[in-house]
Order: sequence, then structure tokens, then C-alpha cells
Amino acid sequence: MESGMNVRIMNIHDYQKVLSLWKSIEGFYIRSIDDSFEGMSKFLERNPSTNVVALQGDEIIGSILCGYDGRCAYFYHVCVKKEHRHKQIGKRMVDFVIQELQNIGATHINLVAFKSNEAGNLFWQELHWTLKEELNLYEYILNPNNIRLLNT
Repeated sequence: MESGMNVRIMNIHDYQKVLSLWKSIEGFYIRSIDDSFEGMSKFLERNPSTNVVALQGDEIIGSILCGYDGRCAYFYHVCVKKEHRHKQIGKRMVDFVIQELQNIGATHINLVAFKSNEAGNLFWQELHWTLKEELNLYEYILNPNNIRLLNT
């Protein structure tokens, strides 16, 4: 683990730095509405204690968004800046969020990892998460302006 690295609850004042992190990750998807300042404000308000950032000094080097609906928690935008990977930062963020989810009574977590995300899929396998091969993921777009943008 990196010395000087800290994990804490994300707040809306982190937005610009978190957005910059997301935009720096190759192959990372963001949504035009959901990941806007307004969308993130709404998400953080609904889930005030389950979203985290990892910091090295004042630089945000990792994030996890986590929503909990009273039945299941969902992880979104789990990432660590490339040059800081393989140093237990992702695991430390996951452990932080799991502890908070246990505190609020959540019983399980789901997440989506794109099949093309080799690093992400390896990370979840190394943490012994279960790949649910019997599931199909469906999406229905309510707002066609909420487009998915791919970092290249």
C-alpha cells in the first residue's frame, strides 16, 4: 500500500477531481446526465456514506460509487489511476465500502464489469467475488440524452 494514501467518503466538492480521474482511465464509460455535477449531487445525496475516494496527498487516485436501495447495493465506477494499481488501493476502498454497507444493513452487492475490462475482471476474481454467468443484463433508456461516452 502506498504511504500517505487515504480513503474517505466522497463529497460533491470532489466532483471535478473525480471526473478528471474517470476521464483519465482508458476504456472508462461515463454518462452525460448521470455523471454530470447534478447527477452526482443527486446520487451522493441519496447515498451519503457509501461512496469513496482514495487520495494520495490531495490527488484523487481512486473511486467507488455505491448505491443502496434497501435491498441490494450496487458498485459503479470502481477505478484506480493506472500508475497506482497493484498496491491494494482498490481492495482498501472495497473494504471501506463493505464495512459501511454492513453498518447500514445491506446483505449483498452487485456490480457490472464489462467483458472487455480485463484488469477489472481480474481484480474482482482476485477478491473472490462470484461471476454470475446465469444473468443477462438489460438496459432501458428513459432519457435518450443520457448518452454513454467512452474514454479512448
